[in-house]
Amino acid sequence: MKEALKNFVKTALGAARDLAPIVIVIAFFQIAVVQAPLDGWLGLFAGAVLVLLGLTLFIFGLELALFPIGESLAFALARQGSAAWLVIFAFLLGFGTTVAEPALTAVAGEASKVAADAGAIPDTDEARAEYVLGLRLTVAVSVGVALILGVLRIVLAWSLPVMIISGYVLVIMMTAVAPAEIIGVAYDSGGVTTSTITVPLVAALGVGLASSIKDRNPMTDGFGLIAFASLTPIIFVMLYGSVISWL
Repeated sequence: MKEALKNFVKTALGAARDLAPIVIVIAFFQIAVVQAPLDGWLGLFAGAVLVLLGLTLFIFGLELALFPIGESLAFALARQGSAAWLVIFAFLLGFGTTVAEPALTAVAGEASKVAADAGAIPDTDEARAEYVLGLRLTVAVSVGVALILGVLRIVLAWSLPVMIISGYVLVIMMTAVAPAEIIGVAYDSGGVTTSTITVPLVAALGVGLASSIKDRNPMTDGFGLIAFASLTPIIFVMLYGSVISWL
């Protein structure tokens, strides 16, 4: 209990340190540039405290549970030689964590408005809701596929630079033919999928898997899955936008 409390305090201090630059920048512009009194400072202070508490609990929870779970499951599946289950686990992990990303929900909502304004979909609540759901599922599937590729790369010792360069060549080619209104959304989708929920579990999966396979180095082979999780959504979303525009 004492050790857990010590780790919690350490995490809280680290979170405060990470948030400090944001607070300093906002305070500087408020005082030196805007030069106006700050309305509702008490509410802002309470909100900042809640953000600090939430970030601390989130990081502490990751270190306490999610990181060990991701590593142990990958390690156990690899040790058992369950290649099929390992691939299924990787896909479902990528799909589930991406669907749960709040940032993806926000971007998908904005994308539906852009698509409606561009005439790609009818400007109705039902059509926008279907577009949001389709976009979220598309991105989630793409991250699941990304983790499958990442797992296969670790197991079969495929070249990471070759795979990444090939992927971005495909992205450039698709950018030339994809509808203009979906290109920006596609590129942003690659960023929102590597956020607070996805990254810790994906990193834990890669490190755990590389640690369990002979002749694999967790430092050189365990990382790289996040790059796939950023790349494949760009391809899948541009393909999704192309299909929507053709229908």
